[in-house]
Amino acid sequence: MEVIKGGVTVAEGFKAASCEANIKYKDRTDMAFVYSEVPCVCAGTFTSNVVKAACVQWDKQIVDSGKPMQAVVINSGIANACTGKEGFDACEATAKAVEKSLGVDYASVAVASTGVIGMQLPVDKLVAGVEKMSKTLDGSIEAGTDASKAIMTTDTVNKEVAVSFHIAGKKVTLGGMSKGSGMIHPNMCTMLAFLTTDIAIEKSLLQEAVSEVVSDTFNMITVDGDTSTNDTLLCMANGKAGNDIVKDKNDDYETFKNALFYVCEFLAKKMAADGEGASKLFEAKVVNAKTKEDAKTLSRAIVGSNLSKAAIFGCDANFGRFLCAMGYSGAQFDQNDVELFFESKAGRIEVFHKGTPLDFDEDKALEIMKEETVTVFVDMHEGDAEATAWGCDLTYDYVKINADYRS
Repeated sequence: MEVIKGGVTVAEGFKAASCEANIKYKDRTDMAFVYSEVPCVCAGTFTSNVVKAACVQWDKQIVDSGKPMQAVVINSGIANACTGKEGFDACEATAKAVEKSLGVDYASVAVASTGVIGMQLPVDKLVAGVEKMSKTLDGSIEAGTDASKAIMTTDTVNKEVAVSFHIAGKKVTLGGMSKGSGMIHPNMCTMLAFLTTDIAIEKSLLQEAVSEVVSDTFNMITVDGDTSTNDTLLCMANGKAGNDIVKDKNDDYETFKNALFYVCEFLAKKMAADGEGASKLFEAKVVNAKTKEDAKTLSRAIVGSNLSKAAIFGCDANFGRFLCAMGYSGAQFDQNDVELFFESKAGRIEVFHKGTPLDFDEDKALEIMKEETVTVFVDMHEGDAEATAWGCDLTYDYVKINADYRS
């Protein structure tokens, strides 16, 4: 596998566009369009929040129907959540605008929104945006990058990645883009993420691969403990790589799944590091747990604790906060088996050893915790399962950003 430059336009047959539609923002692009020259098999994962945005309901219908998907239109600024029938009608109007402009079946057009909950979308601006973008669709790397910027809300950087690999002598490419900075505690996948690939693969296998990979990547990040109403991940595969269609869980399937894992983990970590107000990527790695589920529960509890996040921000090696979070996580373990370390590129230090606090070097711990990526490493000594979760520190700016989000 080779990491290459670009995002959603790198795979054969995919194009993208973006524009300033003035949905809510007045000084930046706020609509994006991803389009395949041919219909795609698709897979998706969606928010487990009972309050689901209209666009989530629309996209889920497409994925569950088994029908092909050929395009997705995304807007930022307004989430189209808690908007009733009018919100669903906005999804249909957007999809039909694509049908009118490009001649594709509107039932194969996904839509996605991100931004303020409870506001109605200006349909006339959405339709105008689709018409404008339909004329500027382009397969260049730059078009894909511009699309990744147009879907940002409080993100400080755009997030995209692409890889290439070979299946039976055929070069296959997979690219993706995502957005997410706040309201991040996924129970399905991520905030918004869009993956494009030219592999030929059966829909059922694509869905299985996506669901499994999401569980260990996007579902292992948290910023603030809030599961969004709009969480959506869509993966479109158009088959233009020309490989023999992947129909079984063979070596070709595993090759694709490994590439998918890399792309999803990369985007997930980018979102965790770009949490609202964040200054550090906060990683928790739990090893030698009794079960995989215990390892995931423990690692997510560590990065999800506000007290732990504040300690990471303050570079305070207060290991009790991390042990406390593990203790209320719901996983059962013996604290007398636990070893806890702090790690970063500045080094590694053990601070708690099998039930007993250590007299560690505070200056060394401070040096380790000052780095931009800090890992809490926990050895449970109770099994052979492991998991890693990602989050960020909790800074003063998080409150500032969210106190006036609608302004």
